[in-house]
Amino acid sequence: MRKASMACVSIVLLAVSAMALAQEQPRATAAISWDNWRAAKATAEKCDNDGKFVEALQYYLEYARQAEGLGAPELVAWGKNNAAFMIIKSHKADPSVDLAPARKLIEEGLAIETATEDCKKALASNMEYVEFFSKK
Repeated sequence: MRKASMACVSIVLLAVSAMALAQEQPRATAAISWDNWRAAKATAEKCDNDGKFVEALQYYLEYARQAEGLGAPELVAWGKNNAAFMIIKSHKADPSVDLAPARKLIEEGLAIETATEDCKKALASNMEYVEFFSKK
């Protein structure tokens, strides 16, 4: 039980840290390019498939950062959606995971006017999950 609690705390701290880094850190990380966007996407998907949701979250945040720099807001929305979904997956594995960072990412994604209809549906579905479990 104690290990599970520590793992949960680690997941939450990593998620919050990743969000803070993605939003506040000077852009000294990978240069903006389509190659770096594709690499972030591929790594995020691999981490997700491997069940490494915290790592996938970090790469989806990089995916969104790259997309923003490339002037592709519809991809930014997908990156934020997918990052939020990694938090949701972590919550499904451990209900003590805080969903507040997911809510913030979803709200940011929903605010992107050029998000595709499919993305808006995915964001809305993820928001339903967050709202349902935030009430408990």
